[in-house]
Amino acid sequence: MAARNPDPGFWSGRRVLVTGHTGFKGAWLSLWLTRLGAQVTGFALAPETEPSLCTLAALADRADSRIGDVRDLAALSACVAETQPEIVLHLAAQALVRPSYSDPVGTYASNVMGTVHLLEAVRACPSVRAVVIVTSDKAYENREWVWAYREDEPMGGRDPYSNSKGCAELVTSAYRASFFGAGGHPARIASARAGNVIGGGDWSLDRLIPDMVRAFNRGEPVEIRSPGAVRPWQHVLEPLSGYLRLAEVLCEQDGARYAEGWNFGPSDEDCRPVSDVVAGLARGWGEGARWQLASGTHPHEATFLKVDASKARAHLGWDRRLRLSEALDWTGTWYRAQARGADAAALTYEQIARYEALAETEDKV
Repeated sequence: MAARNPDPGFWSGRRVLVTGHTGFKGAWLSLWLTRLGAQVTGFALAPETEPSLCTLAALADRADSRIGDVRDLAALSACVAETQPEIVLHLAAQALVRPSYSDPVGTYASNVMGTVHLLEAVRACPSVRAVVIVTSDKAYENREWVWAYREDEPMGGRDPYSNSKGCAELVTSAYRASFFGAGGHPARIASARAGNVIGGGDWSLDRLIPDMVRAFNRGEPVEIRSPGAVRPWQHVLEPLSGYLRLAEVLCEQDGARYAEGWNFGPSDEDCRPVSDVVAGLARGWGEGARWQLASGTHPHEATFLKVDASKARAHLGWDRRLRLSEALDWTGTWYRAQARGADAAALTYEQIARYEALAETEDKV
């Protein structure tokens, strides 16, 4: 089955709320939605990094950008009540493992209570038809086994970040069963668990690709903590296409059957060690790009992790379009072009159009 692009006929003019729009994935998603003609409202903290894709792409000029905190139930509820969205895509989160060790309370507050607050705000808003709660591949109870996790595996997580995402999944499941459908609020609620995303426009601290880009631009070796750790790498557009497709099917007449958890991850061959990703980006970057093993001790992170996306391929018409080598090439191309002065929004829209064209090519084969 060929991968399906988001349907402009579905999204054009539709009121969509994206929480976390100032973050890396949220900015890419919001820009894609503006390309599709949606009326986008964003609700998030101010961008955490300088630069940020949100700022460079002038997202506030393209969407209704509202600065707020999902930990603030009153502010979030007011935003939802005022904008009356039809679709909600919940990406707001504390998104990193290592900072969760230094601020576990803040991590749980954002990732767990932020999800509770979002669902409470939706309960009070009759316009909402579909909600996609974005969690993480790390939400699964990691047993360091060699096969991929499926959607019916137990939630868990040893570190605060991973555990908070498992908790967010449990919150979503409980709210769906208690308050939505079967005589409750008619909105369909699904969750999405994606692999490790890469792409241009991410300047987060303590994340592999941004750390590499900063080091390479300085002409210094990047320090790598766990070169042997295996992750399900994918370009940011891969899971975003899944989130959009999932929102579409939730709004179909029989959309209630899609109101559950979904994995969006790469094929097995692209679940690769960190060292392969570093080497791949370094080759494309050119002279002076190199890495070294970081010294000292580091908090626990999973060694082996991948997710099985068979269900999304079978039931959503979703599949990955980029091999890891291509995702790394697209990522390096974005950063190098932006550093030379290219417009960040134009670069992002160009790669979205290129990604959509891949599905159109598959349809003709």
